[in-house]
Amino acid sequence: MDTKAFKRSLNHSENYHRKGFGHDAEVSGMMQSEYQSSLIQEIRDNGYTLTRGNVTIRLAEAFGFCWGVERAVAMAYETRQHFPTERIWITNEIIHNPSVNQRLRDMNVAFIDVVNGEKDFSGVAKGDVVILPAFGASVQEMQLLSDRGCTIVDTTCPWVSKVWNTVEKHKRVAYTSIIHGKYNHEETIATSSFAGTYLVVLNLEQAEYVANYILNGGNRDEFLAKFSRACSEGFDPDRDLQHVGIANQTTMLKSETEHIGKLFERTMMKKYGPDKLNEHFLAFNTICDATQERQDAMFQLVEEKLDLMVVIGGYNSSNTTHLQEIAIERSIPSYHIDSPERIGPGNRVEHKPLGQDLTVQESWLPDGAITVGVTSGASTPDKIVEQVIEKILQLKGALATA
Repeated sequence: MDTKAFKRSLNHSENYHRKGFGHDAEVSGMMQSEYQSSLIQEIRDNGYTLTRGNVTIRLAEAFGFCWGVERAVAMAYETRQHFPTERIWITNEIIHNPSVNQRLRDMNVAFIDVVNGEKDFSGVAKGDVVILPAFGASVQEMQLLSDRGCTIVDTTCPWVSKVWNTVEKHKRVAYTSIIHGKYNHEETIATSSFAGTYLVVLNLEQAEYVANYILNGGNRDEFLAKFSRACSEGFDPDRDLQHVGIANQTTMLKSETEHIGKLFERTMMKKYGPDKLNEHFLAFNTICDATQERQDAMFQLVEEKLDLMVVIGGYNSSNTTHLQEIAIERSIPSYHIDSPERIGPGNRVEHKPLGQDLTVQESWLPDGAITVGVTSGASTPDKIVEQVIEKILQLKGALATA
């Protein structure tokens, strides 16, 4: 399939919308009242610090809703305003935040069901309105919806679209796209659908395995078993790793993406010689500015003396998980929660340790004066951060007077 030609034709369709519908003022008011916070603005204005009693809150200097997320949510709100009576669907969570997704359900936006690991579009009919989320949708899903005569509202983040353009460039010159990401993440599924030949590597360890195979060869069957769900159909490591280009899921850890890019640059230089590097390796910067800013702010925050770290965001949010990793690397006690309801009753918190199931921690707030670092993923509204901070302050106040 010529994905570039398909996208071009879709862009010219009267049933395809990538901009709002002129309800900016009304939607802006709704977004402000539902998601913004006067307390968070007060903390920003006070050098990202709040002290109440024996609690000091240190807020990361970049956190929460990014431009792409805010744009996607606003477009979803506008879609409901513009199509008040039509059936509206969304192909996936608009963003990885439970409260925002629930708000859309309250607006009578239906989410496509997943049956046996596959999305079930059987209920979607001609004339229905379908929203594509901030992560994007696969080209196959877009084709299906276009063929069915649906009105498509595309809220895909422009940074994600930039990665799609990158893998299209790889495909044009018959290079394999090595995508740093999670093979089953919606964004990577969408990106790989625009690629030609591709291989998804989760981390530096997997990338090193691939680099070693390029240089020294190895067990082909073992390789294919290791990446059985993370490569294009018919992938052959002996054939398809001679020319490679780098791309990434925009929410991965920036430093790791950079290391992976450098690793493959060195690998191809060693394999083919510096003078032939450009014939075997392509790299474009596809690291999202917002993801980078939040990670940089987190690295800055963990240099301070913190008693603990609270990271707020959806449990399936990749960018939030990577913020949690930064705290763990500094050995700071850290708690990843998706909502203020995870705190309490009493001095307890229900949180998700990295790579583990939800667990309950008793006596999680230490006695005496404490400094708490707080950050949130790009899908978390300020209002949720405010509610978490207020719960911490209330709990410490109650403990002090108990």
